[in-house]
Amino acid sequence: MRITFDGAAGEVTGSMHLLEVNGQRILLDCGLYQGRRADTYERNLNFPWEPASIDCVVLSHAHIDHTGKLPNLVKQGFGGNVWCTAATRNLSAYMLMDSGYIQEKDVEYLNRRRARRGEPPVEPIYTRDDARDTLPLFVSVGEGRPVPIANGVTLTFRNAGHILGSAIVELEIEEFASGKRWRLVFSGDLGRDEIALLRSPAKAREADLLIMESTYGARLHGRYETALRRLREVVCETARRRGKVIIPSFAVGRTQEIVFALNQLDARGDIPEIPVFVDSPLAVNATDVFRMHPESWDTGVQAFLEDGRRRSPFDYPRIEYVREVRRSKQLNHMTEPAIIISASGMAESGRILHHLKNNITRAENTVLFVSFQAQHTLGRRILEGREKVRIFGEEYDVRAEVARINGYSAHADQAELVSWASHFDRERLERVFLVHGEPEGAGALAGKLREQGHGDVVVPELHGSFEF
Repeated sequence: MRITFDGAAGEVTGSMHLLEVNGQRILLDCGLYQGRRADTYERNLNFPWEPASIDCVVLSHAHIDHTGKLPNLVKQGFGGNVWCTAATRNLSAYMLMDSGYIQEKDVEYLNRRRARRGEPPVEPIYTRDDARDTLPLFVSVGEGRPVPIANGVTLTFRNAGHILGSAIVELEIEEFASGKRWRLVFSGDLGRDEIALLRSPAKAREADLLIMESTYGARLHGRYETALRRLREVVCETARRRGKVIIPSFAVGRTQEIVFALNQLDARGDIPEIPVFVDSPLAVNATDVFRMHPESWDTGVQAFLEDGRRRSPFDYPRIEYVREVRRSKQLNHMTEPAIIISASGMAESGRILHHLKNNITRAENTVLFVSFQAQHTLGRRILEGREKVRIFGEEYDVRAEVARINGYSAHADQAELVSWASHFDRERLERVFLVHGEPEGAGALAGKLREQGHGDVVVPELHGSFEF
């Protein structure tokens, strides 16, 4: 048996791990790499092996850095099953189509620049048609239901609590040549016990090999209740100034979490009666999927609904979900206080750019960040306190208040990762591989796990391969 780490090794994006056993190839995740533009295109265009040689794919969840390379895999010859939870299948239908659209638009823009330089055009990594061709390969499996996916390999999904449908992957493996049996656990991305919307991650206890994320292996998050109080303060202060709260937000997961938090505050009477607009077609579609899966909601959501003031965590009298471009443009002419939640979460693309352009120069408004802002993004520049920022090629003075809330991360922090790992039987667990983390995070988490008694902890390099 061999495991090769072909993505998210020493880095956060592009999750892709190859398991080879009994003459078969099983791919754990197939995510897009996100980084410098030149590196990104080449890495996402190519694979380190023939796509047609892959027998099946197992997805941990629907985020694009875990699923977004699938249409290219299919385009280049893969035709096997894509195993996932039902919610991951439903979310991926929207997210992969959206990703295909982005690939098309990015190449249109790039080819205009290449034409001006006399360079030949390039093709998109994949298109919406390629994404559409991928969807029939998805096969959904319920949590806790073992299913054979290859000769000698049985899959079971457990709740990961990261986003809707996210799963911990358990593989029971019998190696025919040696007669050895293994239990391989892949954490995917782990959520937090404090996330108000989704159930807490399941506590796996038995494994021989563990592949574990380390995104926040060197950091601690704020408390959810602290984040809720800060959200109330920002909304109330901005409303007193007769301004708008502009929230750049990831369409899947973070938007639904913020909507539920506002719903709670509104139901208690803790914030003024002002309209809330979710202005992102992908976020609107994703919220529809969240409504379809109440089995994934946390018990706190059930208690909130049972108290009778609300019928849904995502719907209340003052919220409007915006699909039409015309309605989105109308929001720019509103003069009364409002809350606008829009994608993208790092303010690099999408409708949020229009809302920032129209609101960032006014002192009564607030730009509120509720998620991580990567280097070199517009969101990071605003958060760093730049006096001027460039939007659509033009400079704008930053006069709006800039606020940040740290307690809404959907990733487990260092303490939560260490706690989750502590449930494994140390005598049985032979090796831990730390992935999906930059060197600082993975290294810090490795040190904590070794202190806890997990002696053989490895941070694999990209394309690093291990035999058992």
